[in-house]
Amino acid sequence: MADITYTIGNSLYLNITNRCTNQCEFCIRYKSKNLNQQYSLWLDKEPTVEEIIAAIGEVSKYQQIVFCGYGEPTIRLDAIKQIATQLKQKNAKIRLDTNGLANLFWGRNILPELKGLIDFVSVSLNADNPEVYDRICSPVYRRQAFAAVIEFVREAKLNIPQVEITVVDLPIVDIDKCREIAKQLDVSFRVRPYYEENYVR
Repeated sequence: MADITYTIGNSLYLNITNRCTNQCEFCIRYKSKNLNQQYSLWLDKEPTVEEIIAAIGEVSKYQQIVFCGYGEPTIRLDAIKQIATQLKQKNAKIRLDTNGLANLFWGRNILPELKGLIDFVSVSLNADNPEVYDRICSPVYRRQAFAAVIEFVREAKLNIPQVEITVVDLPIVDIDKCREIAKQLDVSFRVRPYYEENYVR
C-alpha cells in the first residue's frame, strides 16, 4: 500500500501523483520506490481528493502542508485547488514544490488560479541554460522547457507571496549562474544536496 502522505521535520508532504513532465537524472524515484527507507511513494493509483484529505488528518500539527511526492503535483491541478481550499479553511500554510512546467502542460497560465491558496512555491530550476536543463531534466517539452520555467517563476511572483528557485548540487550545474538568475528574478535561492541513499531537505 503506497503512502499518500509523509512527514519530514514539521512538514506534511502530499504524494498525489507519480506522473511527471520531466525525467530528471538525479530524481530519487528512479533510485528507490521508498523514501528514507520508510515511506512507499510509488502509487498503485492516484488517491482521490477525499482520500488525501482523510490522510492529512489534523492540520494544526504541521508547520506547513507541501504538495510534493514522486511526481509533478500540478498535473493534478484541480485536486490541488480543492485540497488547498479545504486546508485554507483550517488556516494551513501551504507550499507547492514544482518543476515549473504547469503552464505548458495546461496550455494556460495557472498561477492566478492558485492565488490565495498557495503561500509558498518552490520551483526546481536546476540549470542556468536550456542545454544543461535539457540534458539533466529530459523534459517532454525539450527546448521549450527552460524558458517556460523562467516565465513560470515571473508569473508566480505576481500571484504567490513567497517564491524560490532551487537547484541540485551537481558538477554540471553552475550554481553561481543559477544564483544570479534568482537575483535577477528577485526570488529566493536554495541549493539542494544531491543524494544517493538518503533524502535530505
